Amino acid sequence: MLKLTPNKYAYLQKLSDKENRINALAIDQRGSLKKMIAANSSKEVGDEGIINFKKEISEGLTQYATAILLDPEYGIPAAELRHEDAGLLISYEKTGYDATEVGRLPDLLPIWSAKRIKEMGADAVKILLYYDVDEDEAINDQKHAFVERVGSECKGEDIPFFLEIVTYDATDDDVKSAKYAKVKPHKVNESMKVFSDERYAVDVLKMEVPVNMNYVEGFAGDGEVVHTREEALQYFREQSEATHLPFIFLSAGVSAELFQDTVRFAKEAGSTFNGVLCGRATWKDSVAIFARDGKEAAQEWLQTVGRKNMEDLNVAVAESASPWTDKVTVQ
Repeated sequence: MLKLTPNKYAYLQKLSDKENRINALAIDQRGSLKKMIAANSSKEVGDEGIINFKKEISEGLTQYATAILLDPEYGIPAAELRHEDAGLLISYEKTGYDATEVGRLPDLLPIWSAKRIKEMGADAVKILLYYDVDEDEAINDQKHAFVERVGSECKGEDIPFFLEIVTYDATDDDVKSAKYAKVKPHKVNESMKVFSDERYAVDVLKMEVPVNMNYVEGFAGDGEVVHTREEALQYFREQSEATHLPFIFLSAGVSAELFQDTVRFAKEAGSTFNGVLCGRATWKDSVAIFARDGKEAAQEWLQTVGRKNMEDLNVAVAESASPWTDKVTVQ
């Protein structure tokens, strides 16, 4: 069981529904979002375009979410427009990583801290970590120290610490390949074991599902099958066994329908996941509309398709996720 302070417990409740499940909206993308908008716009896309898009998403969809994840660089105006019942998570890491350096090393935003994130009214601090459990020990040791540092800050400020882990293979950049699909369960589940150690002071893990569903029997269509249905179910069970911490799923940019099906598949496996922090699966199709046709067209999409994506996901989470309170005690 995870031991939580009364303050951390109260913060987590602000991020959750009445049954203590998390169904949060993620739009802390920065560089990748800028590229998505620019690819669909004939005009120069500056910071204002990113800021305005985040505002549309926050204002349009947070009434259907338990919380929203934003970044402090472009997302503060959007945070102010969120629905009054929606909690707030803030990213603390710099976007992306230096591709010229080995190891996908993380870095923090230089003028932010857990204290400042708490002072701006956030209910949790989140960092993203690219991690390969099999990478050189010297690289991973830097990442371990990095997470320890943030965990200590959050502990000092008595605010929940969400760690998002995105796995990869240091010897092969193609994480969408069948080759990577074969090793992904190991990469995901072993990384959870590492960061469940109390030295990292993580309160909630934000995780990939342990398989690439596009290579699972019954989901692969005419494509290559890497895992049978039963093997995939077993990997989901092993994921739950890999940690005592609350954990939630990220959508990794798959379609809204596939993510909802995946959530239900996790339930079928007996996964004890505690909700979702869903980004592009909910809103990515509105980027082109916003960039090409403007604010009003984007609002119309958000109030129809975007709303349906959120409401359908709410149903899937309500049917499938477990309360995080099953995994915690209050100190």
